[in-house]
Amino acid sequence: MIPQISTVLGVTVICYLVGLGVDLSPLDNKWIPLIVGIAGGALGALGMTMIPDYPAGNLIDAIAVGIASGLAATGADQLISQLAKPVSDSNTEYAGKHEQSENEEHF
Repeated sequence: MIPQISTVLGVTVICYLVGLGVDLSPLDNKWIPLIVGIAGGALGALGMTMIPDYPAGNLIDAIAVGIASGLAATGADQLISQLAKPVSDSNTEYAGKHEQSENEEHF
């Protein structure tokens, strides 16, 4: 079981690094999930042919495991980003935005 987890984790780490590369490139960040998903799918297919304990028995499953691993890299990045944000009182923010929109409607 541990070797299977480590192979999927390897794909996730590589996809995370691909995502960081895209983030540093001039491409818009909206493309990061698609790019890491495609990279994960390609790595999944490659992993099935090269890694004996890869957790997929056929090409479709290997690509699906790779895509899921790639998208997990995006989720991990977002988790880190969201946890790094300072905590704010969301009710106060919402009330302020709501009041502004009401004022704008009256003008």
